[in-house]
Amino acid sequence: MEETRTREKERTAQADLGRAGTAVKEGVVRSLKGLNEIEAAIVNLVRNTVADALKLTADVTGMSINLSTEVIKGTIKATEEVGTGLALSTKGVTKGVIMGVSDVWGDVATVANRAVKSAVKGAAEIGADVFLVARRAVDGAIEAGKQVGANSEEIAKVAVGGAIEAAASVGTTAARAVKDILAGAVEGVRKVVGTALPAKGHAAPESRPTSWQPDKLGDTQRKTKERDSLGRFT
Repeated sequence: MEETRTREKERTAQADLGRAGTAVKEGVVRSLKGLNEIEAAIVNLVRNTVADALKLTADVTGMSINLSTEVIKGTIKATEEVGTGLALSTKGVTKGVIMGVSDVWGDVATVANRAVKSAVKGAAEIGADVFLVARRAVDGAIEAGKQVGANSEEIAKVAVGGAIEAAASVGTTAARAVKDILAGAVEGVRKVVGTALPAKGHAAPESRPTSWQPDKLGDTQRKTKERDSLGRFT
């Protein structure tokens, strides 16, 4: 009799464990779906905002560089007010910025580099996880590049380079840590990461082209549209 009761208790316990596992699985699925929806909403918001702001400007590239920095700053301020979410939002914001610039035929490679730099520097300034933010920003840049038909390898190079340069301004240790993280995260850029790390004790200047960022981009990265007398695209 006692043995029978023991077996019943074991079966009940196993059933409870099974229900607990199922409940957690379903809860995680719902949460992940919610996160994906949030990220998609952020991408669309940033993309539309950036594209609308650049439609009538005469200097798309120059304005987009400044605009990307301001958008990242706005994101950091928003997450500071809420108290969390920088890592979550960084990917979507970076992706949205690049796609918005692409919508008006701006220089997506230059903006990808600047957006990632701004994200990493901003994370360091508020004491956030620089390494996670760098990874998320680079992921967003690469995804955006693929979706807008840009040169994925070029976008990966400039994004990784931007992350390393920004981390170098924090310190050599941070730069090396970011380099190591991205070396395993971004396919096909190990050589780029190895050559992009600045010399010890020196942060790479922002305005100086690096070995992976040519002064003149290819035709695919310099798309332009003619404008009429009112500055509108034709």
